[in-house]
Amino acid sequence: MSLGGYAPGMDSRRLLRSSAIAAVTAGLLVSGCSSSSSSTTATASTTSAGGAQTSAALRTYYQQKLSWRACGVPGFECSTMKAPLDYAKPASASVNLAVARKKATGPGKRIGSLLVNPGGPGGTAVGYLQQYAGLGYPAPVRARYDMVAVDPRGVARSEPVECLTSQEMDAFTQVDQTPDDAAEKTALENSFKNFAAGCEKHSGRILPHVSTVEAARDMDILRALLGDEKLHYVGASYGTFLGATYAELFPDRTGRLVLDGAMDPSLPALEMNRDQTAGFETAFQSFAADCVQRKECPLGTKSVADASTRLKAFFAELDAKPIETGESRTLGEALATTGVIAAMYDETTWPELRTSLSRALHGDGGGLLTLADSYYERDADGKYANLMYANAAVNCLDLPPAFSGPDAVAAALPSFRKASPVFGEGFAWAALNCAYWPLKATGAPHRIEAKGAAPIVVVGTTRDPATPYKWAQSLASQLSSGRLLTYEGDGHTAYGRGSDCIDTAINTYLLEGTPPPTGKKCT
Repeated sequence: MSLGGYAPGMDSRRLLRSSAIAAVTAGLLVSGCSSSSSSTTATASTTSAGGAQTSAALRTYYQQKLSWRACGVPGFECSTMKAPLDYAKPASASVNLAVARKKATGPGKRIGSLLVNPGGPGGTAVGYLQQYAGLGYPAPVRARYDMVAVDPRGVARSEPVECLTSQEMDAFTQVDQTPDDAAEKTALENSFKNFAAGCEKHSGRILPHVSTVEAARDMDILRALLGDEKLHYVGASYGTFLGATYAELFPDRTGRLVLDGAMDPSLPALEMNRDQTAGFETAFQSFAADCVQRKECPLGTKSVADASTRLKAFFAELDAKPIETGESRTLGEALATTGVIAAMYDETTWPELRTSLSRALHGDGGGLLTLADSYYERDADGKYANLMYANAAVNCLDLPPAFSGPDAVAAALPSFRKASPVFGEGFAWAALNCAYWPLKATGAPHRIEAKGAAPIVVVGTTRDPATPYKWAQSLASQLSSGRLLTYEGDGHTAYGRGSDCIDTAINTYLLEGTPPPTGKKCT
């Protein structure tokens, strides 16, 4: 499992799902756009990633016009931009990408555009902008920046990857991910194979072209179309990898970049999944330490170790006998685990988790099912957003698979169980998904230095479940101009989550261009 992202006032139980976990914000879409006026023409540089002049075919993308129209929420405008489907053959075919913005409100001189991405991969940036960032970012930032988002290729309104029907997805989310025998292993393998085959069947055109490198190149086209010489950007979770990749490709066009809840691009998929497993264990330990001090804690009041033992035993009971939820679906181990994981992204969800666990221990799985549905972006009508599909498509293209087959998973189980006695086994088997992907990975783990880029602020939270703190430390040390900003606390990502120290440091950087001093720590 794995995803990542943030946003106070939004459901932050989502984002960074590496090749094994997944879920983001439910935002307003751009389907309601109505036509009207203004347009923007590219005025900035149109050179390619390598610094050479663009080909004539690619130049046409940099010189297109964006026609803006009112949409969704008052004050927001939407448009559609084109990018090459295949950058190696820019003249052959294009992909349509949904863009939205909210113009700078003033007072103060406009700095430029601030592109935002909530993570995932697979999170809708347009929905995030309209639901939170365009209205909830600090007023001084919104005053001096046009707030802008583009749904990455394959996501939401940008030619979304589709894979399964709602009924098929329901079945997929309930497959046992801690197989006890050969039959359960085969069932799990088949679920991954069917998922991959569905993606290939329904999204064969876009599937080979949803890599992070391609999404980063799309962002450079958008930068030019907005008339900006430099890209200013705030990315959360997976959005940090997207932002770092942009800096690697276009260091001379990198403006003020904030990478919050950082990923480490140097890690192979196996190590990334194992680190994330440990991250969720750390988050659960923090939850349990808080819980056992409360007399109503459903996992007991003895110790954190006892709470862990009780939860693991409860998962085993559900594996043997699922419980009722008040609807047609029952709550088995797989959905219950997802529900608990969903609450680890944000400590403000801990009270809901305590209540849901209490209900489940008394035979009512409805609360944990609701948490799991929020993670998978399943709505009240049983329909799923495309988050999980885009998540797998991007992850499986960006890195070679963590495992080649069940035997490789079995060999790694001890290390995953050590990383998390509660979640380790399930996380290990979930990381098998990319083994059956219909396409070979086009990316590989590597260090990103982005030599020549302006100062880049990398933010890490010490008890972040989805993007462990050591990833932020690593990325900041890799980037030639990286500055590490540390939040000593819980939850996934730090900006806009209640720390005045973090918010002031980032706002000062965005507004004045002054990064925080190296090693700055906040609570």
